[in-house]
Amino acid sequence: MKIRPIRSDHDYEQALQRVDALWGSAVGSPLGDELEVLVTLIEAYEREHYPVDLPNPLEAIKFRLEQSGKDLRSLVGIIGQRTRVYEVMRGDRPLSLKMIRNLHRELGIPAEVLIQPSRVPHRARDQQPLTTTRRARLRESA
Repeated sequence: MKIRPIRSDHDYEQALQRVDALWGSAVGSPLGDELEVLVTLIEAYEREHYPVDLPNPLEAIKFRLEQSGKDLRSLVGIIGQRTRVYEVMRGDRPLSLKMIRNLHRELGIPAEVLIQPSRVPHRARDQQPLTTTRRARLRESA
């Protein structure tokens, strides 16, 4: 068993190839121990060099509902009344601390996912229909 730190992409590729060769080794055997150590090293390298972003809170909620076979109506009482649920899920209203606690407790969504700002684009001024006043302002600024 010749194990060394993974310092480059080349080392990483070699470690992955060795894991492929060792896959299925018996737990507790010398080859199984080598596999376990290599997997730990690979995970550490991937955490540092290939970080995975946390999902958008609203997408995480939708995903959990889909997994559970539920729809937005099941959020009534967790987030608030029906109107509040739809405001939050459209991105018009942010999640409050109470909502985050309830979603974490009731749906098991990690709190660190829910506390992020949701990345739902709000209606930008440029996406709103042009009114006569806005047209005049745009002409003046051009």
